[in-house]
Amino acid sequence: MTVRTRIAPSPTGDPHVGTAYIALFNLCFARAHGGQFILRIEDTDRERSTAESEQMILDSLCWLGLDWDEGPDVGGPHGPYRQSERGDIYAEYARKLLDSGHAFKCYRTSEELDELRESRKAAGQHMALKPADLALPAEEQARREAEGWPYVVRMHVPSEGTCVVEDMLRGTIEVEWAQVDAQILLKSDGMPTYHLANVVDDHLMGITHVLRGEEWINSAPKHQLLYEYFGWPMPTLCHMPLLRNPDKSKLSKRKNPTSINYYRRMGFLPQAVTNYLGRMGWSMPDEREKFSLDEMMAHFDVHRVSLGGPVFDLEKLTWLNGVYIREDLDDTALLQALRDWAFNEDYVRQILPQVRPRVDTLSQVMPLAGHFFSGLPAINEASFSSVKMERDELVKILQFLVWRLEGVTRWDKESLLAEVKLLGEHFELKMKAFLAPVFIAITGSATSTSVMDAMAILGSDMTRARLRHAIEVLGGVSKKQAKRLEKEFREL
Repeated sequence: MTVRTRIAPSPTGDPHVGTAYIALFNLCFARAHGGQFILRIEDTDRERSTAESEQMILDSLCWLGLDWDEGPDVGGPHGPYRQSERGDIYAEYARKLLDSGHAFKCYRTSEELDELRESRKAAGQHMALKPADLALPAEEQARREAEGWPYVVRMHVPSEGTCVVEDMLRGTIEVEWAQVDAQILLKSDGMPTYHLANVVDDHLMGITHVLRGEEWINSAPKHQLLYEYFGWPMPTLCHMPLLRNPDKSKLSKRKNPTSINYYRRMGFLPQAVTNYLGRMGWSMPDEREKFSLDEMMAHFDVHRVSLGGPVFDLEKLTWLNGVYIREDLDDTALLQALRDWAFNEDYVRQILPQVRPRVDTLSQVMPLAGHFFSGLPAINEASFSSVKMERDELVKILQFLVWRLEGVTRWDKESLLAEVKLLGEHFELKMKAFLAPVFIAITGSATSTSVMDAMAILGSDMTRARLRHAIEVLGGVSKKQAKRLEKEFREL
């Protein structure tokens, strides 16, 4: 048997370090067994998936040196490798489940589903909806079908008993079927959910081992049941521990930068980031901290993975990156790394139109454009003294802008300007007044190049990181304050 593993990211935002972490371990497992590693794009979320996000995923994984044998860019014998291009395949297998009686059409409306859940909650019953709970009277089912009501395809699941799942790291996992709902497999728009597409694609692409985050443990019974329904052998499962913040909470962008692009923009070396991700719950046989990707693949044993919950510590990564710079880069290599990072023609050409109209001597360029070549600005609360707003109002403006920018799928000046105008109107502020604190947060100064152009050039990850940094230097947002702000934000 040829070992085949895969990574299947969704192109719905910035490439996440968690994606790189899971990709790294899948790659190392495959290579350690002389196998193959496949990249598949899960882009069935039509509203949020973008070509730009997909390209960022490909670029970031390439930057880290995580190469795949088959994928949307390199092709392969099991394509297409984008789920959006495999709709007919999923529809065929959904029909097979309907024909075999392992799935059913559900015509329930979202309002009816909400009422069902609320009534069950009030009665103290389990929250998982079963086929019997969702069943309509026969005549009503027939009426809705005859009138062409929209429907979803759901899978049949047992109501009683226990599902037993075997895991490479965790051994036997038992999940009560009472906790498992009648999962939607095909949405009303004809697109599959993760669960159907994941099982069908893994089988058709010959995936033998699935290494994924532990958040998918509760979905394992549904997947195992689908394999049984189709009569297919199930890949071996391995649920990896989740990356954690230093306070042991799940790694999140609110407490740690999570975009791979952020670390690239900050000037981290790809080999240092890959090395650090390899230390997340795993260790070399000799326990050394510094090792190359080739060394990790050569010595990889998945049973050395610890389930303790690896902590993603930015200070530790920064230290390791410094070790790489000092030990691995001579002057020539360091110069090349600087060119690759920011001092290259493609990047500088974006900046020149911003500085040319504002300088009289070349020596004025760096003070004016320094924010394009730095990480987080060296600012403090006093940096905002020129802005005529109370601290709470400053924080609210910056926090609302972060939240609005998290939903921007096309990162360009026009899209950013639309968000700024919307918020300016909400706060009843003229553009200049609204942008005053944003200017300082992004550039570190009250006078510099255009802040809107700077945000477009710096990119989504660095822009949001700088805004969050400014919020923190202004005292941050308490849990109580966050709830109040979130309520107001939702009413925008």
